[in-house]
Amino acid sequence: MTSNRIEQFVARSIGRWRSQRSAHHLAFAHFEAVRSNIEIDALSADDPRVVELCQNNKTDLEGIAAPFFMSWAGESDWDDDDDDPETLSGSTVLVPVPDPNDISRGQLLRDRGYAETVAAIGDYQISEDGIFTLVTSYDRAAAAEKIWFETPNLRFRISTIRTSSGKGVTTASFSSEIRLG
Repeated sequence: MTSNRIEQFVARSIGRWRSQRSAHHLAFAHFEAVRSNIEIDALSADDPRVVELCQNNKTDLEGIAAPFFMSWAGESDWDDDDDDPETLSGSTVLVPVPDPNDISRGQLLRDRGYAETVAAIGDYQISEDGIFTLVTSYDRAAAAEKIWFETPNLRFRISTIRTSSGKGVTTASFSSEIRLG
């Protein structure tokens, strides 16, 4: 990818995706299969949600690139009880902030995190061959995720969630995602 790595990565991701995720929840010795639909839409830098997220993180709008909105809804084979059903839908605003000194790195601001449903800032890197790696530390956990495109309409994602100390893996998952539109 060229100097606009994050812009190109986000542009390739825009659209509707069908995801099949298999997750191993090591803490529970449980395997889960999740099927979901993911929508990724580009946002303008002056979108009120982008402006608010940047203001909350004291980030200058001039330094951002390719903000986007992601929503998802899915079905799990996890055996939920009726009193406390698992949430399988949600959305988040994501704002990449490229490092001005290194086009392959930056931060990713989110109004809702992956491992914990709180605002989060992760560190990303995009390799020469286009693999997007994101590492986010939370209060009680740390998440690492890699996403890459096999073709323009097929992408793969692997992720791990570790304890906050980083010593134990609690969840490991693999997703294959196909573009629907």
